[in-house]
Order: sequence, then structure tokens, then C-alpha cells
Amino acid sequence: MIGLWLTLIVVCVGYYVANPSAFTAEKIAAFLERFQGAIWLVYLIFSILRGITLLPSTPLVLAGTMLFPGQPLVVLAVSMTGILLSSTMIYYFSDLLGFDEYFESRNPDLSHKIKAKLEHPLGFLFVAGWAFFPLVPTDLVCYVAGTTRMNFIKFISAVAVGEVILCSIYIFFGGAFVNYMR
Repeated sequence: MIGLWLTLIVVCVGYYVANPSAFTAEKIAAFLERFQGAIWLVYLIFSILRGITLLPSTPLVLAGTMLFPGQPLVVLAVSMTGILLSSTMIYYFSDLLGFDEYFESRNPDLSHKIKAKLEHPLGFLFVAGWAFFPLVPTDLVCYVAGTTRMNFIKFISAVAVGEVILCSIYIFFGGAFVNYMR
């Protein structure tokens, strides 16, 4: 199972690195426009599934602002739903993929230290800050939180806080910037 997942990650990230122009907000918006009848559903599905491939959500969120410029709150709601469902899947997949057992058997002291930091009251701020910071993939902290079995409610709340701030900036200011650059 872990081999299949790692292969999927390598293929997706490899394609992303080899063809970054295929993942621009404009290209994603053009692709999504093909599904006019079910475009919101397709947008949500992409938002959910992109997390398991470690691809960034930024181009997808910006594509939503381009597709639905008059509906920023709906774009925010659908984007956040996708991000939170994706984060939940990643949190639980880390257990199913055996990451917890792997890290526990390799370095139990480090695993316990990370868990203690995530369970500490400042752990919420760490995860929220990580989710807010646009240069690191939120999905990685989801795997770590799942592997260390951070309290799920604390984890998902922190992801929600960080991501709603970041996505709001993207949607309310990034969309205007992208439209200005056109």
C-alpha cells in the first residue's frame, strides 16, 4: 500500500516539476470549465484529491476565483471543505499506510517528542502557522499529526484557522491580482 502511494506521489510531483505551466490557475480554470454542469462538484473533488498527491492548493483556489469571480464566499466554502476533507483523509491515511509504526520503530524518542510538541498548547499554533505559511505544504503537517496521533479536533481546528486565513487572502486579494495581471 505504501509503495503504491509513494509511486503516485512521485509521479504527480514529477509531472508537476516537469510541467509547472500545466498547473497555473488559468490552466486549471480552463480544465474545470469543461465540466460546466457539475463544475462545483468537480471543483470539490479536485480540492479533496489533490491533498493525497501533495500538490499545492494555491493554483486550485486561484482557479476558483477566476471561474467564479462573483462568488468569493462560495469559493471559500468549497475550497475549505475540500481542504478539510483532504486533511482528514491524510491524517487517517498516515495510520493506514503504517507511518506511525514505521516512525515509532525507527526512532521512538523523536516520535514521542514530536507528539508532545503537537499536544502541547502551542501545538495548535504550530499547525495553524504551518497551514497558513504558503511555502510549505499543509499536507505534510497532516501526515505528521496523523502519525503522532495528535488530537484530531485540535488538529483539524488548527488547519481550519490557518487555511481560512490563507485562502481568504488568495480569494479576496489573489483573484484581484490575477485579474489585474491578465
